[in-house]
Amino acid sequence: MLVIYQQDNPIMFDNLTDRLSQSIKKIRGQANLTEDNIKDILRDIRVALLEADVALPVVKSFIDDVKQRALGREVLTSVKPAQMMVKVVQEELERVLGKETSGINFNAQPPVVILMAGLQGAGKTTTSGKLAKYLTERQQKKVMMVSADVYRPAAIEQLQTVGEQVGVSVHPSSVIDNPVTIGKSAVDAAKKGFFDVLIVDTAGRLAVDESMMQEIKALQDSLNPTETLFVVDAMTGQDAANTAKAFADVLDLTGVVLTKVDGDARGGAALSVKTITGKPIKFQGVGEKMDALEPFHPDRIASSILGMGDVLSLVEEAERKIDKKKAEKFAKKVQKGNKFTLEDFQEQLLQMQNMGGMSSMLDKLPGMGQLPDAVKDQASDKHTNRMLAVINSMTVKEKRYPQLIKGSRKRRIANGSGTSIQDVSKLLKQYNQMQKMMRKFKGKGMMKMMQKLGGKLPGGGLPF
Repeated sequence: MLVIYQQDNPIMFDNLTDRLSQSIKKIRGQANLTEDNIKDILRDIRVALLEADVALPVVKSFIDDVKQRALGREVLTSVKPAQMMVKVVQEELERVLGKETSGINFNAQPPVVILMAGLQGAGKTTTSGKLAKYLTERQQKKVMMVSADVYRPAAIEQLQTVGEQVGVSVHPSSVIDNPVTIGKSAVDAAKKGFFDVLIVDTAGRLAVDESMMQEIKALQDSLNPTETLFVVDAMTGQDAANTAKAFADVLDLTGVVLTKVDGDARGGAALSVKTITGKPIKFQGVGEKMDALEPFHPDRIASSILGMGDVLSLVEEAERKIDKKKAEKFAKKVQKGNKFTLEDFQEQLLQMQNMGGMSSMLDKLPGMGQLPDAVKDQASDKHTNRMLAVINSMTVKEKRYPQLIKGSRKRRIANGSGTSIQDVSKLLKQYNQMQKMMRKFKGKGMMKMMQKLGGKLPGGGLPF
């Protein structure tokens, strides 16, 4: 059980989701899909995609395919036009995004060599560390990393630091070495150390140039990597697709990693890069922390864009990040009817913070995109941080016996947390409401509560 609050980070596709939702609503009440009633919708979708910085050829192809399918024979008379339009748009989004989830290919003699390519500043070194952590923790692989960036001593030091952060071995390298020599030495060391995976971080440039391409091409030819991943900053929009094409023309890319998707509400890079390169997006960087790398699921992303949520990702994230022992202990406490304290409230807030806040959860729940901004603002990460600050300024006794918190104690807590007495009173009011709700969960109360909620939770899709 978790108390849910929202964080303020913008999420990729937010603007596109809003525009598509408003556009498709225009055909509610129509008897069927016709060229006339979808003309305005297609225009709106085209504008929305262009505003999202999707590459023009991708936009044109997308609109043509949606129009052809929406007016084709596959449209069912038993399905509402708006629902049918959502279905067509979703399936076309899935096609553009790559249709199927594509992970790392381990069908090779160890060590599986992964070559990381991309421009300077795209996040190659950090992404190398995130990928190493992902493969180590989620796929139980023994991973080694090496830096082949001989132009920036800081890059070599950074990878060493990242390796220490994620607990992964880093093969030593130096700016006086040749990248190919470094790569071969690392492969030999990985074989001797019985490593499953070797991640090779390469040099980047501020722009694509001939010498850069020749160098990384020579590295690829000498190492014959199983995977060559193009790392690209999602916030560069259409430029990301253009850069990806330049690399794809020279290198035998096997996939793409989108970084900084949590900082881009447009999403144009994701919708362009697969079509431009012909290679799948394999991973997406969703935050600054080293565990903020997720597999790219085209079907889930497409569903999320249309406001239909991504419950599977939400469940997977909860399974990984929620402390199961603490959750079980809390559930048993509630069922027994034991007192719900401010310590319990604090723990719930911390658990939610660990999952990235409520915004990431709201985006994964069906229909949540339709919530008014005022409602979302009431559950922002700022409110969560303020509540935690207030609770952290209390003594252990006050957390366990909140009824002790009166005038002078409120003033002390407000001063200690940098908040106001009103904020302290508001928190106590929320806590009291939560405590009353917890009493209803005693014994079989939780089952009864869930039965009452049945059918009232947000349904799948937009409210057409």
